[in-house]
Amino acid sequence: MSDTGCATISLPYFHYFCRRTLSSSSFCPNLFEFHRRKPLKLRVKSMFSDTEGETLNDSAKEEPVTRRLVLLRHAKSSWKDRTLRDHDRPLSKAGRVDAMNISHKLHRMGWVPELILSSDAIRTRETLQIMQEHVQGFLEAEVRFVASFYSIAAMDGQTAEHLQEVICEISRDEILTIMCMGHNRGWEEAASMLSGTPIELKTCNAALLEASGRSWEEAFSTGLGGWRLLGVVKPDDASEG
Repeated sequence: MSDTGCATISLPYFHYFCRRTLSSSSFCPNLFEFHRRKPLKLRVKSMFSDTEGETLNDSAKEEPVTRRLVLLRHAKSSWKDRTLRDHDRPLSKAGRVDAMNISHKLHRMGWVPELILSSDAIRTRETLQIMQEHVQGFLEAEVRFVASFYSIAAMDGQTAEHLQEVICEISRDEILTIMCMGHNRGWEEAASMLSGTPIELKTCNAALLEASGRSWEEAFSTGLGGWRLLGVVKPDDASEG
């Protein structure tokens, strides 16, 4: 007798019983028709407990969570060496100070990301390196350098969509705060398009955006203008350029 109150029969014995019954001279032909019309219902105990089943159901009904996006433009770069390619220009002295200050500001505000997606240009790499040197949280974040972030920023109207594609491809749903580091004009254009608000991003300025969703795909599903702009963070003594 099972714990549900129903009698159980082992499958080998059940097969043997069927063979003996079907071969018996006393077998009633209507028996087969009866079972064909009313198939035998076997009780099968789930390998999952009720508690596990409830957990799966709870997961399916999970509520949307707040997802945060930081769009940070690199710190001020140096034009001292005119022989360098634009991609290879380093930070200026003022830019290095700004990178340090913006890292502390974001840390104090609680906007340290779990995942950082950055252009591979020298000035964005150096901006990130300085931030990591001054705030442990930036050092602990997962970092991916995305070469296309450098080129896409120069293409009108394409940066917002490209950021969405890269974020949804690389990120995981358990990550709730992402920082994307790149260049103008694309970065301020993307911030403006995502929030539906005109935004100016000078060097080392960070736009703080927020949306809700069970996944990053769902957070972006509201389309352009669906992200809330919480503010633009500027370093102390920020310099334009």
